[in-house]
Amino acid sequence: MSISPKLRRKKNAQAKARKRTFTLGKNEFLLDGQPFQMRSGEIHPNRIPKEYWRHRIQMAKAMGLNTIAAYVFWSHHEVEEGRFDFKTSNRDLPEFFRLVQEAGMWLFLRPGPYVCAEHDFGGIPPYLLRHPDLKIRCMDARYTAAAERYCRALAKVIRPWQLNNGGPIILLQIENEYGSYANDRGYLQWLHDLWRKLGITLPFTTADGPTQHMLEAGSLPGCAVGLDPGLTAQEFALAQQTNPGVPVFGGEIYPGWLTHWGEPWARVTSKKICSDVKFLLENKKSLNLYVFHGGTHFGFTAGANADRLANSTNGIACNFMPDITSYDYDCPVTEQGRSTPKYTALRNLIASHLPPDEALPAVPEPIPAMAIPEIKLTRWTTLWNHLPKPVKIAQPKPFEMLGQTHGLMLYRTKLVGRKSGLLVLRDLHDYGLVFVDGKFIGTLDRRLGQNSIELPPTDNAMPTLEILVEAMGHINFGEFMIDRKGITERASLAGMTLMNWEAFGLPLDEKWITSLPARNTTTDRPGGFFKSAFQLSQVADTYLDMSRYQKGYVWVNGHNLGRYWNLGPQQRLYCPAPWLRHGTNEIIVLDLHETTPALIEGKETLTD
Repeated sequence: MSISPKLRRKKNAQAKARKRTFTLGKNEFLLDGQPFQMRSGEIHPNRIPKEYWRHRIQMAKAMGLNTIAAYVFWSHHEVEEGRFDFKTSNRDLPEFFRLVQEAGMWLFLRPGPYVCAEHDFGGIPPYLLRHPDLKIRCMDARYTAAAERYCRALAKVIRPWQLNNGGPIILLQIENEYGSYANDRGYLQWLHDLWRKLGITLPFTTADGPTQHMLEAGSLPGCAVGLDPGLTAQEFALAQQTNPGVPVFGGEIYPGWLTHWGEPWARVTSKKICSDVKFLLENKKSLNLYVFHGGTHFGFTAGANADRLANSTNGIACNFMPDITSYDYDCPVTEQGRSTPKYTALRNLIASHLPPDEALPAVPEPIPAMAIPEIKLTRWTTLWNHLPKPVKIAQPKPFEMLGQTHGLMLYRTKLVGRKSGLLVLRDLHDYGLVFVDGKFIGTLDRRLGQNSIELPPTDNAMPTLEILVEAMGHINFGEFMIDRKGITERASLAGMTLMNWEAFGLPLDEKWITSLPARNTTTDRPGGFFKSAFQLSQVADTYLDMSRYQKGYVWVNGHNLGRYWNLGPQQRLYCPAPWLRHGTNEIIVLDLHETTPALIEGKETLTD
């Protein structure tokens, strides 16, 4: 039966009348014209298996939150330069948006292009680093061309899910903590105008540290101000004074904190976060918990931090602090999806501030976890059996200049003239193993400021020097973000610059690993692969205990669980149930130092 034009017009008018609105008031957000206190929790879909998205969103709602905040990681979706993926696996943003809406929650989207988030290169694709004079987060034409291409692709995904089109997205963030990095407000305005040109009609916000210089350089007229963090009346007053006439809210309120390799686990007490949230609730301030649930730096997605050294007189010396694989973050919901005492404390606090007609749903059942008996591995092959055809170069070049962004690179040269003495690498990014004629000499660790090592005398008239370099995450925050990997400038031995190198790229991506043929080896050189097939009668989440190994990576059924390192504090890698199989499962371990296979067990938790 066809609908008459008159009835169709009536139905369209009724639908239009039902459309909801989200706008910026002078001091608060307005939903359908009424004051709205956003109680948001941050979840990053790319750090969580897609199968668990619904569970994590429901956990947020059950704690009393009404909004999900989500970064979009540019590098996760531009899988190759110019080729975007918003559909497969945990790249399926429309499905994530749908699940947020299905839960009756709103969505605060933070698409960058730069996001920080302890993610490799802050979410910017590291392929851009192949340009030797690249400038980022500014009007460098190569950067803006790539960023605009990303924004255009993402805008097509966002547009149907905006509130005015019936979707859950109510707010979009411009860039991220820009005033903590630079002062090109024209670049921020360019992004603002670009999103508008691409059909994004949502209200905008910025994210800014609560200081005068950060707010002055990072905020924009007409955009809300998210304070990272905003915890005092004085900080809110400063933001309102710097950018008047728009809402100011707690853009990142930290229930936990990040952890680097070699540090103790970062902890934030329930008392501290509850005190912060109570202040915001009682003062009718909107807030976003960063993060509500952190997830995992699977594969090579972990970033790194770097701070200028306090005792440096040149102003450019910095330390290097790579992030661990777990992004548990000591937040209300663990890496594996379990509620914590912090979750319960926040749930009780929020419940006490809800209006009488709003009740909390029941907390979802926890995702099952299991232990796995000891898995016996055997030595399978070594890196040295699978070196690709080398690239010949006059002097060492960074990974990115050689078409690679992660994994390992082997640099090889013959020593002519100088055969021993102090080997100096300018500069090593990030971790190196040094060999002479196949003999392991030692390691160099950027974290410790190590760029040199003594090469012992040799009887060989023309010894072979090899340096195996591991990239440990591009710096994701601050002034040292131009962070190429490998030997980034040159190498010298006892003052002599070493020439005529070969570079062997070992990307360690999943395609490379799964196609790796076994080849018997008689060498005990470090850099060995260990492998096993193990049987499971049931599947559930587990943590693989890597404490018997030294440093490397783990693949389960082709999935890269991330980096392990006996340096700690993390000793166990999260393996989600969707990556396991009933029956036979395959595990591959690449250890940069261990030469003898060791047992691996599955544990139920990240730590005991």
